[in-house]
Amino acid sequence: MADKQLPQNYVQFRNRYKRLAGAVDALGKAARDEGPLDEKSAQLIQLAAAVSIRSEGAVHSHARRARDAGASSDEIRHAVLLLVSTIGFPAVMAALSWVNDVLEIG
Repeated sequence: MADKQLPQNYVQFRNRYKRLAGAVDALGKAARDEGPLDEKSAQLIQLAAAVSIRSEGAVHSHARRARDAGASSDEIRHAVLLLVSTIGFPAVMAALSWVNDVLEIG
């Protein structure tokens, strides 16, 4: 993904702390490579985790990554809807608005 599509704060972090950013990338890759889940499934799970901790930036990131890994808009929204009995309706509604930020612009 081109830097112009990434949040400016994240780009600045990566530029300022190159070693740390690389280590975070490597940790994520190691976790994904450790098991049998495909990239789409892994991103949908990480999206659900981001929703659960109410991290708007992480929801944006994992919605983009899930879409890029082949998840449809319906699959991405369904991953969020499944959390309604766990995290509650208001949190799911907030997360859907964050997901729509990504899905409705590209």
